[in-house]
Amino acid sequence: MSSSLAFALVLAACGKTEPPPPPPPPKVETPVMAATYQPKPSPTLETVRKRGWLACGVNSGLAGFAFADDRGVWRGFDVDICHAIAAATLGDAKAVRFFPVDATERFTALRAGKIDVLSRNTSWTLARDAGEGIDFTAITYFDGEGFLAPKSLTLTSADELNGARICVQGGTASETNLADYFKARGLNYTPVVVANEAEARRLYQSDGCDAFTADVSALASSRSVMNTPNAHVILPTVISKEPLSPAVRQDDPIWTDIVRWTVYSLILAEELGVNSKTAPEQVKTSPDPRVRRLLGVEGDFGAPMGLKADFGYQAIVQVGAYDEIFDRNVGANSALKLERGHNALWNAPQPGLLYAPPLR
Repeated sequence: MSSSLAFALVLAACGKTEPPPPPPPPKVETPVMAATYQPKPSPTLETVRKRGWLACGVNSGLAGFAFADDRGVWRGFDVDICHAIAAATLGDAKAVRFFPVDATERFTALRAGKIDVLSRNTSWTLARDAGEGIDFTAITYFDGEGFLAPKSLTLTSADELNGARICVQGGTASETNLADYFKARGLNYTPVVVANEAEARRLYQSDGCDAFTADVSALASSRSVMNTPNAHVILPTVISKEPLSPAVRQDDPIWTDIVRWTVYSLILAEELGVNSKTAPEQVKTSPDPRVRRLLGVEGDFGAPMGLKADFGYQAIVQVGAYDEIFDRNVGANSALKLERGHNALWNAPQPGLLYAPPLR
């Protein structure tokens, strides 16, 4: 008998046994799921309806986007977004009161309930989305930060601003982007920090700074109201992505959906060839299911948000499709005459980034 076999017999004689089997997994109770999901009503919508008007936070004065005219009537691209929300929620585009807020107080005013929606040139960023107690809804304008400089300097790039004094609004993404851009390239500059666009424009025109940086749309707006607009040029250098979006409080998801789908309805209207003039006839005669859903004739897509089925129709017929709002405020029919560029539809002859999910 070999020694290994003898050793095995000894172990067997000692009564060695196999390890016990593992215990059975714990029993997990499967939760009973409701047959259908019932969204909770929006407290913001309830407040707006009881009050009878929408509280909209806007820029204190930015030509083309938000400004009070000589009669005190608020006008502009961001203003019209709030008119559309009022039409969708209250059936009356005029049921809005506008509250000018600056860059430093805009999120505080929103969180405090002083305004129901912030429709002011505000960039969608991670720090704001996750850290300010707010939600961004839908991108209304694709922008980017640029530079305004005197045409007489014949500059061709922002890199030629090495050593320059640059006016920038405090408390904005522009201030951070400016620092990042110059640091990454080893360039020097002197920031001239101001409270708002009006102050930046005043200093720039009085030689308080050599250049002015902000979103390109804001620079075009500021230039349009300067003493000699043609004496200034927006440099071709764009140093950031600035997706501008209305913002709402983070604790009311249905209100977020309301603002989001009001904006998307305006975009879909342009895509489907619907506008404020054609909508009254199309709501009666269009055979296109997409148009019929958009205008509230087919399906009831307002119900989950606590709105009437025709919420999109009301926004479109009272305020206009996206292209109408763009053209009259900042585009071809305005003093700014901005090109659509990135803000063209995704399927336009010269495609842009403007895209809305389907309404179905």
